[in-house]
Amino acid sequence: MVRLDEFSEDFEQELRGRAMPDYGDAAFVKPPALEDCRVALISTAGVHRRGDRPFSQYSGEFRVIERDLTPADFVMSHTSTNFDRLGFLQDVNAAVPLERLKELEAEGVIGSVAQYHYSFMGATKPENMKPNIEDISRTLKKDNVTAIVLCPV
Repeated sequence: MVRLDEFSEDFEQELRGRAMPDYGDAAFVKPPALEDCRVALISTAGVHRRGDRPFSQYSGEFRVIERDLTPADFVMSHTSTNFDRLGFLQDVNAAVPLERLKELEAEGVIGSVAQYHYSFMGATKPENMKPNIEDISRTLKKDNVTAIVLCPV
């Protein structure tokens, strides 16, 4: 991953000066104990199942990642030249830690792993993702998900 101080001073200042979206106040909800949580993953690594349509840049679309996928099932279509894919190539769990979640479930640290997880393309404007996030939220509720691990890449 490229660090801001590795860019030219002008570009670094431009990035630091960009306006960030306002998400407003979110209601506080007390979560269940971790050992009772049903956990899902949401990644922005542009990871998807081999054979799925590759991500298009900045679209806000997502891909569903089923619980039973193995590391060999994943590919990454993240296209930024500023993105280092080496970690993903060495261990898919760097971008989508599904195997780690299953281990936590087996150890009793978390209650269960959700059936479905989600991946977006990074560097997409939040407003492009919002309609899909609302759809995903409904699916997560139906699957009784009580905790989400965000995997920003």
